[in-house]
Amino acid sequence: MRIRSALTALALTTAALVAPGFGVLTTSTDAFAATKISHATATSMFRSAGITWSSSGGCSDRNVSTCTSFDQLNLATAQGAQTLKSASGCALNITGGTETGHASGTYSHWNGYKLDFGKNTCVTNYIKNHFTYIGLRGDGAPQYKAGSGNVYADEGNHWDVTFYNCGGC
Repeated sequence: MRIRSALTALALTTAALVAPGFGVLTTSTDAFAATKISHATATSMFRSAGITWSSSGGCSDRNVSTCTSFDQLNLATAQGAQTLKSASGCALNITGGTETGHASGTYSHWNGYKLDFGKNTCVTNYIKNHFTYIGLRGDGAPQYKAGSGNVYADEGNHWDVTFYNCGGC
């Protein structure tokens, strides 16, 4: 009886740690906790992958909307950008990170789940040819979903990408 109880508890614990489309989650009491990284760590990761970034304000202060900051970015988001770069072979330029000024929500820029990428023909063709069109977002942006579950929204002059995971890193 004790073995059956222990196995049931283990199964329930394991089930709580895995969510469809999210992969294995951390063992934190917050089921959606993510490993956060610093701006310096993110820029090092991006630089090593050949990913560039730019800021209309020429700055990286998370609390200034014209900056492009990676402070408090989820590790899986940075890894997802690296995966996109290596899988697509396209030039990637990040134009938005975790800085203030984006829409709020659980899976938001501020919470480390999103990056904005400047549009170019290579990236747009890769997304449209490799991911599944899933309809328009509430604001009218066409959305495409990768097999990993990550969602790419065409916001006109850039791609707004929600990284629920690293995309197969």
